[in-house]
Amino acid sequence: MESRIRNIFLNIAGVLASLSLGVANVSAQESGAAPEVINPAVERRDIDVAAIDTEDFEITGFVGLMSVEDFETNLVYGARLGYHISESFFAQASYGRTEVGTSSFEKLGGGAELLSNRDLAYYDLSLAYNLFPGEVFIGSKHALNSVVYVIGGLGSTDFAEDNHFTINFGFGVKVLPTDYLSVSFDVRDYMFDIDITGENKTTHNLQGTLSIGYFF
Repeated sequence: MESRIRNIFLNIAGVLASLSLGVANVSAQESGAAPEVINPAVERRDIDVAAIDTEDFEITGFVGLMSVEDFETNLVYGARLGYHISESFFAQASYGRTEVGTSSFEKLGGGAELLSNRDLAYYDLSLAYNLFPGEVFIGSKHALNSVVYVIGGLGSTDFAEDNHFTINFGFGVKVLPTDYLSVSFDVRDYMFDIDITGENKTTHNLQGTLSIGYFF
């Protein structure tokens, strides 16, 4: 019986407290008092923004290997000049040189030479598209801006005492160690027609290069 009476008094007290709180809120609104504002204590952090140079031109020197079809794989070197049209596209002019080796025909022909001049030089104008811009992580605290790109273009190859119309295409990866330097690795296929052995055919000449570029 006492427990039941105690519950009744507690319920009555709760109702009175609710009524009192409602009256207080109405009085505060009528008096025009501003509600209390809680200012959270947010600690500011220093953020390092990627410092990518705003210059659009990039000059590059490269070295690598070029496999000329039927003429072995040899050292190739050259230079490139690029213009970054936008964040997605850039144009690039290239010039490269290599010296081809002995062809399979010459090896099987008992020492007969097909070429009096074994120098090969090419130049081209290409257009590239940046597929996957992102970052390369070195350890847990360092990240370098990077991009994967595809590239293709047209040009000419001076080989076997003749100029050959050339199509090239490939892909590459570029990393930016600083805001003005770039390091790239790319693979390209240079395709042109040739008839040294008397048979006209389209040759595929694969090239892999490592290059260092400077923005200006």
